Amino acid sequence: MCGNLRCPCRLIQFEESIMNIAELFLLAAIWGASFLFMRVGTPEFGPVPLIFLRVGIAALVLLPVLRSAAARSHLRSKAWPMLVVGVTNSAIPFSLFAYSTLYVNAGFDAVLNATVPLWTGLIAFVWLKAPMSRAQVIGMLVGMAGVVVLVWDKIGEGQAGVWLATAAVLLATLCYGFAINYSKTRLVGVPPFVVAGGSQLAATLVLLPLAFWYWPTATVSATAWYAVLALGVVCTGLAYAIFYRLLDRVGSAYAASVTFLIPIFGVIWGAIFLKEEVTPGMVLGCVIILLGTALATGKLNLSVFLRDKTAK
Repeated sequence: MCGNLRCPCRLIQFEESIMNIAELFLLAAIWGASFLFMRVGTPEFGPVPLIFLRVGIAALVLLPVLRSAAARSHLRSKAWPMLVVGVTNSAIPFSLFAYSTLYVNAGFDAVLNATVPLWTGLIAFVWLKAPMSRAQVIGMLVGMAGVVVLVWDKIGEGQAGVWLATAAVLLATLCYGFAINYSKTRLVGVPPFVVAGGSQLAATLVLLPLAFWYWPTATVSATAWYAVLALGVVCTGLAYAIFYRLLDRVGSAYAASVTFLIPIFGVIWGAIFLKEEVTPGMVLGCVIILLGTALATGKLNLSVFLRDKTAK
């Protein structure tokens, strides 16, 4: 181990660390912007056609990773699991998020998206019998309390459709939680990029007939088309590439930290580009949800704090 701070190996490690942090923030900024683009595109396209285009474009972007013989072999042998992941990790949750943007703002959706780790832990406990610590239970309860605070704030503003929009988003994050656990049990050994490309292709095929049925009859503006292109190319195709690159370099725990940054960027982009109001209740709800998520995922170690208190 080199002890010299100017040693080339130290400099390389420092540069890699900075690069990883930069990519983590870039990924959070991109995924935070997805709520903005859905809010722009959904009113004109409708939820299902918009998401059909999103996953279809993403499938085209990721198509090169499916061209190898090994990738095609994985697609054939894991066709059903790939379909399940495509439906539960893209087709359904993306459509539900798009629907919710008809009634609530982008920042609201971005904050509720932070409940994904809560559902992931709960499903792992119920389905896979994974152990759950007291801190995780407390974290889930705290996170759900944050959801109540957030929704209560929206109801106080008198916005219509808040309850349905909230239910749609929570169902979407529940789907994400299921897909994460399902992938761990059914897609072990399949390269992440193949899972990404295959699942987007599956989601596209599933949504095709519904998109045809619900395709908008009115002319869609150029702004809405730009939004859907950004969703497909940047917020899905490019975002998956960055995410799986981080997974490969620094592991899942580090990459999953993006969950804590997405709400911040979602709120910022909504406020800047859509002039969305950031209320104290919204900020409080966000903080409580992120606190609960930190406890539930072990990012915040409550047991050490409790032991210290007991010792005193």
